Amino acid sequence: MSTTTAVWEKSERQRERERLRRRAAVRSGSIATVSTVVFVVIAAWAIVNSPGWPRVKETFFSGEAFAMSFPEVLAGFWKNVQIFVIAELLILPLGLLVAVVRGLKTPVFFPLRALAVAYTDIFRGTPTLLVVYLIGFGLPALNLKGVPSDPMVLAVIALTLSYGAYVAEVFRAGIDTVHPSQRAAARSLGLGHLQTMRFVVLPQAVRRVAPPLLNDFVSLQKDTAMASVIGVIEALRQAQIDAGKMFNYTPYLVAALLFVALTVPMARLTDYLAARATRRRGPGGGV
Repeated sequence: MSTTTAVWEKSERQRERERLRRRAAVRSGSIATVSTVVFVVIAAWAIVNSPGWPRVKETFFSGEAFAMSFPEVLAGFWKNVQIFVIAELLILPLGLLVAVVRGLKTPVFFPLRALAVAYTDIFRGTPTLLVVYLIGFGLPALNLKGVPSDPMVLAVIALTLSYGAYVAEVFRAGIDTVHPSQRAAARSLGLGHLQTMRFVVLPQAVRRVAPPLLNDFVSLQKDTAMASVIGVIEALRQAQIDAGKMFNYTPYLVAALLFVALTVPMARLTDYLAARATRRRGPGGGV
């Protein structure tokens, strides 16, 4: 058998395996779609035909209440987005700084390392809602000059402190996954500790922890609703006001849909990045 014939037969076998994989993928997708549609139809039928459905429909799914409350709840949701974006921009450098400080082994940096450990332990162990209460009501009560009193600013501070501790641990886990040989190779090339962290360790660590970071930020977006407890009229608080005026819970549905519209794409992006990272670490994959 000639070399050309062998190569041709090999490519034919590869194309046949590819056709079989595509056929199996289409079959699996079709089965999943049909089973999902059947489940949704059965669940919807059971709910609609339940004895209390008319009351639930009137209380939670009122089209009139939805239309009336949507503009105000949407305006409140914009405050949630603002809090989320500003807090995220502050959380990333704070978490990275704390993670790097915790990795300093030189004895002279022990006070900073101890402070970083205390920060992560305290704020990871304290419920976020309690942190919002303490910052939102505690800081203004000090009556110190320059301390902010705007509830949105206080909410950003509270969420930054709380989530900064979680993100710091995510970064630290990513830094620990970088093999010591990477540091040794960098030092052998004449790079100092800071240069090694900046050019060798941190790029790899950040790339590896992108999925869990996004997962934390999905939770952060939902937790911005906690700002309502210190007086911020965001989506949840506005929905509560509208529900009290209308004697109808549909405004809560409006708020829920707005949060879902933002968090679901972020969750799917997290899943995609996690799957891509798994593929890259697989057999023959890169770092």
